[in-house]
Amino acid sequence: MTLSLSTFLIVCPLVFLAGLVDAIGGGGGLISLPAYLLAGLPTHMAIATNKLSSACGTSVATAKFIKNKQVNLFLSIPTIVCAFCGSFLGARLSLVTDESVLKYILLPVLVLAAAVVLNRKLFSDENTVERITKRVYIVASIAAFVIGMYDGFYGPGTGTFLIIAMTVVGKLTTKQSNAQAKVINLTTNLTSLAVFIAGGQVIWKLGIAAAVCNMIGGYIGSSLVLSKGDKIIRPVIIAVLVLLAVKVVGGF
Repeated sequence: MTLSLSTFLIVCPLVFLAGLVDAIGGGGGLISLPAYLLAGLPTHMAIATNKLSSACGTSVATAKFIKNKQVNLFLSIPTIVCAFCGSFLGARLSLVTDESVLKYILLPVLVLAAAVVLNRKLFSDENTVERITKRVYIVASIAAFVIGMYDGFYGPGTGTFLIIAMTVVGKLTTKQSNAQAKVINLTTNLTSLAVFIAGGQVIWKLGIAAAVCNMIGGYIGSSLVLSKGDKIIRPVIIAVLVLLAVKVVGGF
């Protein structure tokens, strides 16, 4: 695929913004994937290249959690295995799914993911416990596999879905869930990225440039203290999805 200056001018600022938003309150994938689609990339290439930039951003966040000793390594082992299997299957399914089918289900999936991500009532430490019980291992492993498949297939909202699963069902605190979700999400990103690379779908020049922008956005976002972060995140995500909807209706 031939890249133009306009492609970089559309993708890089939006992926930077995705990194910023993700660091503040999550939901960056709801901006980054549409960014590639708005720039005119075919759906498979958009998903694949988005994995490259997302994997870099998630790596930084995961390293930070590990450094601060917030990740339970014993819980991580089975979830990494399950996340690998689920993401591998999801990415393979994405590659063999016809482009027209992906386009057809893309917008509804993004809208559903946005509805979940923006519903802050789902994020609560009520009735949670800090102990890592057998229930937590089972819930986290199932979530890693199932949501890992979704991440391999599409991706946006994966981190949020994992946090909700481990807080609502697994009864972990949001802080614990966030740390474990990063490990799982990094695994699913790297696994699906490898599958898409093998399938020749990654646009390297664009993906690397976007990855740098994503990491800069994430660094700045994590350094900001925003008591009203939702007032920034919500309109940005909605605006990007509206732009994508217009493009979908017009036939991208």
